[in-house]
Amino acid sequence: MPVQIAIPEPTSTDHAYNERALPQYLSALRAAGATPVVVALHERQDRVARLLSTVQGVLLPGSGFDVDPERYGEQRIPECAAPDPGRTAVDELLLQDAFNLRKPILGICAGTQSLNVWRNGTLIQDLQTEVNHRPGREVVEAHPVRISSGSRLSGLVPAKTTGGLHVNSSHHQAIKAVGDNLRVVAVSPADGVVEAVELDEPDHFVVAVQWHPERTYAQSEFSRAIFAAFVEAASAWQPGENRVENEGPAVQR
Repeated sequence: MPVQIAIPEPTSTDHAYNERALPQYLSALRAAGATPVVVALHERQDRVARLLSTVQGVLLPGSGFDVDPERYGEQRIPECAAPDPGRTAVDELLLQDAFNLRKPILGICAGTQSLNVWRNGTLIQDLQTEVNHRPGREVVEAHPVRISSGSRLSGLVPAKTTGGLHVNSSHHQAIKAVGDNLRVVAVSPADGVVEAVELDEPDHFVVAVQWHPERTYAQSEFSRAIFAAFVEAASAWQPGENRVENEGPAVQR
């Protein structure tokens, strides 16, 4: 039976965004050998909990919303987009389940920011840098990225990569203070913007990238490798073997 991956709808308020964005995530998961299980953001918490008992991994996708700055102790600036309480609530349920049971997690763009804040990190509310981090959905190589040696991501970079690694980009926020037990494993070299983090535990697959590998799955070997590694980790996960009771940060509410 194919491994099942929970993925929340990107937003609870913008149906057009969901229609545009969600199919790319679903296609990438299926191509990597997984069965996506879409979590509707209007579902009751008990129904989401029951659904999570059937999945072996969690993918947190991008979104048009911004994390509410009050969640990391800041006042919203005008450039910060509105929050999405429905998506936030579901993300928290998925993250709590995945950390309690040590299920693999892949975060993408806003999903990376959601993970970081859940782990008590903070965000830059609006990037001001010489690098264009939001050039548009169709730009495949927006800027270079430098990946730390010894990280999970570094092991996924194709051996034949020459001339440096470039990624697509579509975000105006980024990680400022890194969350509990996360470590920076990729940056934009020109401005130091955090481009990826991983959980600092070798036996729990938690990888979160600021770019969009689902959009470049067909043309990028690196993007395919990210999804393949995530699905492989989820396939290897077994219930009960790595359970950690009450895992998770002391999140401020």
